[in-house]
Amino acid sequence: MIRLKDIAQAAGVSVMTVSKALRDKPDLAVATKERIRKLATQMGYVPDVSAQTLRTRNTRVLGLVLSTSTNPINARICLAIEEQAYELGYEVLLAHTLNRTDREEAVLRRMIARRVDGVFISPVYRLEPKAPIYEELERRRIPTVLLGHSAPFCAAFPAVETEDIAAAEAVTRHLFELGHRRVAFFAGPMICPWARERLEGYRRAHREAGIPLDDTLVFNAGSTIEEGESAALQFLQEQPGATAIQCVNDLVAIGAGETLLNQGQRIPQDLSLAGYGNVLTSEYFRVPLTTARQPKLRMGSVAMDLMQRQMRGEAAKTVRLPAELAIRASTGHPQINQSA
Repeated sequence: MIRLKDIAQAAGVSVMTVSKALRDKPDLAVATKERIRKLATQMGYVPDVSAQTLRTRNTRVLGLVLSTSTNPINARICLAIEEQAYELGYEVLLAHTLNRTDREEAVLRRMIARRVDGVFISPVYRLEPKAPIYEELERRRIPTVLLGHSAPFCAAFPAVETEDIAAAEAVTRHLFELGHRRVAFFAGPMICPWARERLEGYRRAHREAGIPLDDTLVFNAGSTIEEGESAALQFLQEQPGATAIQCVNDLVAIGAGETLLNQGQRIPQDLSLAGYGNVLTSEYFRVPLTTARQPKLRMGSVAMDLMQRQMRGEAAKTVRLPAELAIRASTGHPQINQSA
């Protein structure tokens, strides 16, 4: 193993000079630092991370806990965090919860054992007001940022959220402005704050437009493509008389859209369809999808800013970001007369 002493002998300098050069200390000439770093690379020097951790008490590692990285929303947030972490000299340790509370606790305990400098978490939502692992994070004062809405069990930490009520309301209002009066809503899991907020935005748009709410137009659809397909089949079987469908996210909308098209429905001539999130697939769906443009890269950037604030010992507060309406070909005027 190549040591600092070996590099020093090869460079004809002291061990202290080599150490300063590799740590980019300002009291050395730039040319000297570059010559020593180049020599270290040629000799195959690898820093002893364990020794650095003992010396500085910082691991330069951040934990990132997601439900799954295959979720396109998570993927973009993850990309933004990793890019900024790289620029700041941090590594990112990724773990998946698969939306299981037991797995969430296990991976967070592993990260605590690894002495990560901070942790980003997309929470696994639960009904309980408290969660021991979140209490431990708070007790240990580990900088923590939530990627998504806060809830009672994780309310001690700052979060990066989307203005879901306002964005969902804008989607419903867009459908009303096109002339739709019976708009179905494919709802997400009600245990999740973001799903509840998007349903509330739909309801608020009805109240503000003076259009009566009809609970028969609300379908439980979950959050996946497969669940969107199932909800669309139920919708076609029940025939509630809606001329538009608003979905809790783009994955549900894509699943619903596939089923509707395969069953001979035309989008938007027979049924308008809208989603939420603006995942890449939504723009390239068979009928480009009207949706709310969730600022995924911006969410990751803001999350890193909140993390840095905490690591500097500064206060960090929850940030809510707007989601803009993206109107595409999947929504249009209804083709049948409706009662107001």
